[in-house]
Amino acid sequence: MKKQFLEVGKIVGTHGLKGEVRVEPWCDSAGFLCRFKRLYKRDGTEMKVVSSKVHKNTGIILFDGVTGVEADTMRGMVLYMNRDDVRLPKGTNFVQDLVGLKVVDVDNGTEYGVITDVIRTGANDVYQIEKDGKEYFVPVISDVVKEKDIDGGYVKIFAMKGIFEDED
Repeated sequence: MKKQFLEVGKIVGTHGLKGEVRVEPWCDSAGFLCRFKRLYKRDGTEMKVVSSKVHKNTGIILFDGVTGVEADTMRGMVLYMNRDDVRLPKGTNFVQDLVGLKVVDVDNGTEYGVITDVIRTGANDVYQIEKDGKEYFVPVISDVVKEKDIDGGYVKIFAMKGIFEDED
């Protein structure tokens, strides 16, 4: 089941004296993080974003009603986004929706394990798969990943030679 609220970053410190906080993005980029007009606390409390900007690899965010003193107490707070506030391009998924999906063979249904992480390499993403304590890495390319069904709980792949073979 898809979570409505997804982790998007963590407050790692303050910026200046006016209540701005530095947020380490746990999403695609600080630029993506700074597009939100509202973020949420773990308990679902909405926090209205007054201003935001990218500074180096972090987001600098000022929340409505937050002063310099209060901003310092927010250090370590995990921030969440509402999935309804984002429109993803077709064929794109939130990493949190992929983690935990079963990976099965497109032809014979052999189960290869579950996705434990999605690694961004620049050229293409790579699914980190775990089964029986072993890790495998599957390139997310059209020759390999044939079908993703988030609601069905699986990803179907064509297992290229060498992906699931154990080294001796």
